[in-house]
Amino acid sequence: MVRETPRHEVRTLAFALLASLLLWNLPFGGLVLYPFKLFATWLHELSHGVAMILTGAGFDHIVIYRDTSGLAYAYTSVGPFGTAIIAAAGYMGTPLWGAALLVVTPNGHTARRALLVLAGLLVLTTIFVIAPAPNGDRFGQWATPAIGAGVALCALALPDRWRVLGAHFLASQACVNALLDIRVLLRPSQVVDGKYAGMSDAHNMALNTFGTTATWAVWTWAIIWLAWSLGVLYVALRISGSREMKSADRRARARVSPRGDSDRGARRRSPATAPGEKAPSEPTDTAES
Repeated sequence: MVRETPRHEVRTLAFALLASLLLWNLPFGGLVLYPFKLFATWLHELSHGVAMILTGAGFDHIVIYRDTSGLAYAYTSVGPFGTAIIAAAGYMGTPLWGAALLVVTPNGHTARRALLVLAGLLVLTTIFVIAPAPNGDRFGQWATPAIGAGVALCALALPDRWRVLGAHFLASQACVNALLDIRVLLRPSQVVDGKYAGMSDAHNMALNTFGTTATWAVWTWAIIWLAWSLGVLYVALRISGSREMKSADRRARARVSPRGDSDRGARRRSPATAPGEKAPSEPTDTAES
């Protein structure tokens, strides 16, 4: 039976969901979550890029814009099946990145390593795949390493408890990406940097699977991706919670076992429990005179 998820992880998830849903709809609330939204955009476009490589389309570059939108560019086009995989990769891949981060950060030590690896990946993608916008704006090339620096600072400067909280908050933001973008999914067109940029991922998916962009087809994939995000987050929390409980059990046994071994050793050495020996409190048999 899977153990109950630790309370601190449930609090992290609840805080992430509440903050995301409330702050984006409050005045200036979006400013607080702005770096996290850019982080989710980076994961989203990187997921498209991985799918482009797997389908043979080739991965050219990513552009990230100031309005938190982004685009991933392939070298060549592929058929309907490959196009559908690429379209789905953004909203299905981003939660997997978040789930992986959540599972591998059960404590402060592992959180430090995972965040440093993540910071390194942000910097490497800046060097190799983040490109300036067609209008010459290099926002993405500056914002991505800045986020990487913030992640590295979290890994190196924060105490263990806050480091784990930071890692789990990042993971939760990635997992609820589809929930935050549900309105974007249902738009008939994709708006990038304030301009029309073709159909949305859900419309592309509907067209290449159902052969139509009717509302029912678009809604079908939007709901599937939304359920996928929440499902992946739930499973990741269960796995992470089970590992944390097992780790706590091992630590508890480690604290108890030295004392238990000492007690058993004392009993073995005690005349009261040694075979063939009398306990000090027992009378000794004497020969009658």
